[in-house]
Formats: sequence, C-alpha cells, structure tokens
Amino acid sequence: MIRTVRHPAVALVGAIFFALAAVVLIRGGMAARQELAAADDPVKISDAALNRAFNPQTAEREIRTALAAGDIELAHSFSELAADRGVAVDPALRDSVKEAAERHASAANIAGRFVRGLWTGEPSDLASLAGTAFGDLFVFGDIRDAAREGTRYLTGEHYDLWILGLAGVGIAVSAATYATAGLTAPERLGVSIVKAARRTGRLNPVLAVRAAREVVKVEAAGGLAELAENAGQVEAKAGVSATLDGLAIAEEPQDVSRLSRLAAANGGKTRAIIKLLGRAAIVLTTSALDLALWSMWAAFALFGFCASCKTAAERMTQRYLDARRTRRLHAAAAV
Repeated sequence: MIRTVRHPAVALVGAIFFALAAVVLIRGGMAARQELAAADDPVKISDAALNRAFNPQTAEREIRTALAAGDIELAHSFSELAADRGVAVDPALRDSVKEAAERHASAANIAGRFVRGLWTGEPSDLASLAGTAFGDLFVFGDIRDAAREGTRYLTGEHYDLWILGLAGVGIAVSAATYATAGLTAPERLGVSIVKAARRTGRLNPVLAVRAAREVVKVEAAGGLAELAENAGQVEAKAGVSATLDGLAIAEEPQDVSRLSRLAAANGGKTRAIIKLLGRAAIVLTTSALDLALWSMWAAFALFGFCASCKTAAERMTQRYLDARRTRRLHAAAAV
C-alpha cells in the first residue's frame, strides 16, 4: 500500500484534483467579487440572483400558484418576467393569465375595488388605490385617521403613532399637491400606501422602528416624507401590490430607496422579483468575509496543486534514477 501511495501517478491525480478545485474556487471568488462590487446596485443584485433561481419550472409553478390564489397581478408579473428573460412558459398557461387579466379589468370589478379602497383605506391594487387616494386627496382619509388616533392619544387609549404621523404628513402633502398643481402626487400616493401597509400589518416592524429613529434625527417629519416619496415612486413604476410587498421586506429606509431604483428598471416585473427573491433582490447576501473565504480556499488549492506537481516530479525522477542504477548493476553482474 505504501508503495502504491508513493507512485508518481497518485501525485499526478492529486495535482489534477487540486487544479480542478482551484478553478472552481477561483470562479466562485470572482463571482463573489463581482457581487460585492455591485453592493449598492439593486438591479445588478437582482439580475445575478435571478440567473441562479429563475427557470421554466419556477416560472410555471409561481404563475399557477398565483392564479390558484386569485392574484392575477402577481401571475401577470411572473409572465412578464419570464418573457423578458427568455424563459419558456407553457403557451396555454400564458393564455390563462391573459383571460384572467381581462376578467379582472372588467368595469364592474374595477368599480367595486374603487369603492372598497375609498371606504376602507386599504388598497390592494390600482383601482382600490384610486379610491383610497381619492379620499386622501380630499383630506377625508387623513382627517379621519388623525381624528381617530388623536382622540385615542388624548383619552389615554392605545394609539398608533405611525398612523397619526402619516396622517399629518398626508395633510401637508395634500396641501402641497394643490399648491403645485399635482407635482407632489407621487408623494401623496406614497403616504396613502405606507398608511395602508401600517394599518394592515404589511409594514415591516424593523423598518418602522428604524424609520422612526431617522425621523427623530431630522427635523419635523422629513424621514417619513422621504419614505412616502420612495414608496410613491415604487407604486408609479411597479404598482400597489409590489409596493406593499416591498414594504414588507424592507428593513430600513434605504431599502425603500433601493426598491425605487429596482422598480424604475423593471416596472411590472418588480413584484415577481420581490416575491421570488425576497430581500435578496435589493440587498447583497455575499459579504467581504465570503470573498476572503473563497480566496483562502483557492490559495490552499493552488498550494496543493504546486505541492502535488513537485512530489510527482521528484518521484518520477527518483524512479528514473533507480531504474538506471538497476540497469547498471545488471550490466556489471553480466560482465
């Protein structure tokens, strides 16, 4: 066994193994370095993650799941994402999405969702958001929320400071919208969406705490206004549901800004990206420590390759010298 292990072929096999391992590790390190270089670009981050996670099986599974749940907007978003990335999807499934979208866009359906959004203040799509925004634009919704939460505060009951603050910001933004002839309309929509997310429990608690801290750091409600502005920009590009889903995964105000840039680049496909990737769509999962580990193991593999090559060369040389000496001894014995 010792003689077999010391054979040059074993060292050559080891060199080949370490060489292959080094290639894999170096490629992994280069990918980690590229991801780390794109740490502040949500579009590049999501593209790299989709290259790994999005395929025909995933697309068809998500579309069918969304249709079964009655979430036509999400099904359409996945269908758009598949078409944009050249992922093949069953044509019959695409037709099902189109038919469901046509039914969803009927006049009676839109009117019902508009009234529900106006009455409840909880938008779930563009039609219900129009109803919510209609009430908020005429200050009905904000006054209602401010009066309710303010009364609870004055009477010592449990009140929601977020709803109260957003109602105040909404009244101010509504006044600015009238004064600027609609220039602050995205911010006005953003306030309505953030309020709805808070009311329905879809605003990430971590984001709420961190945004509140940022409000304390700046004067007045600048932090809330910026959050509402970014939320409004996401809604303008990707829709209400994508904004609500994004607010559920965001953990800090900067995440909502990244969502805004992601929505600006992907439009209606944004919701599918958020649903599939979660927070990994906007935040890099690879750290500097990961890059260091890849580099360390690659260096170890290269060291093993060099050591194996050196051992193989030494053993081959030794075997050649031993064979030459044996031939000389045989020749001398023959003489």
